[in-house]
Amino acid sequence: MSGVFSPTRAKIKERTLRTDKWWLEPAITFGVLFSFVIYATFRAFEGDNYFAEPLISPFYSPCLSQACEEGAKLFGWAPVPAEIFNFPLSPALIILIFPLGFRMTCYYYRKAYYRSFWFSPPACAVAEPHTKYTGETRAPLILQNAHRWFFYAGLVFNVFLTYDAVLAFKGPIEEGSEIMEWGHFSVGTLVLLLSSTLLWGYSLSCHTCRHTVGGRLKHFSAHPFRYKLWTKISVLNTKHQQFAWLSLAAVAFADIYVRQVATGAWTNFYFF
Repeated sequence: MSGVFSPTRAKIKERTLRTDKWWLEPAITFGVLFSFVIYATFRAFEGDNYFAEPLISPFYSPCLSQACEEGAKLFGWAPVPAEIFNFPLSPALIILIFPLGFRMTCYYYRKAYYRSFWFSPPACAVAEPHTKYTGETRAPLILQNAHRWFFYAGLVFNVFLTYDAVLAFKGPIEEGSEIMEWGHFSVGTLVLLLSSTLLWGYSLSCHTCRHTVGGRLKHFSAHPFRYKLWTKISVLNTKHQQFAWLSLAAVAFADIYVRQVATGAWTNFYFF
């Protein structure tokens, strides 16, 4: 037995002596993350309203399915069939496992959802309900060790999303025209730029990034460039929590914006 049920614990009836609203932070975390999961699941299975040239939703990029709209395909490449076992496959379902895996195994998000979903523990000095603590040595939490590989995949996806942001500098040669030309800047350009920039901040501030750059070095003096890079990443690392939430909000809003433009509910206004 452990926690409040441990035989070595002081004989007091209270589960915790904390008098503050310690449950508020994990409750908010649960609400935000669960809302994002519901919305992302809906969008992944919707399979529509993800492209309004030149804008593409980050949930659907890169668009690799044969079901993708022609302009949304990655260089016109579509290697994945539109249906698998007679099941229409949304283009988002092909790629979402990688950014989702990176975020769900993230060191910061582990703390966030361990407290909000797993209750291990729900807050500092608040006992967890589990009778035995096994950490990340058993399923399903042992899968967290895949974080390093999801991190590498996340860097690749950041390149695609940055490419999408660059494409967003295109615009119609004249109002109502379907012919696009470079040198334009719209609200959608700003939205995709912000989303991709914050995702780079989230990735580069990652603990795994810091460890990959300099965590395994025995002598920094023998690797001056990597040491300099490690110091920069270490500064970003202190902001990892902020980048985690800001990038989550930016990606969700980018998808919402593209969807609204694709349905015609919003107009993608151009500054020039």
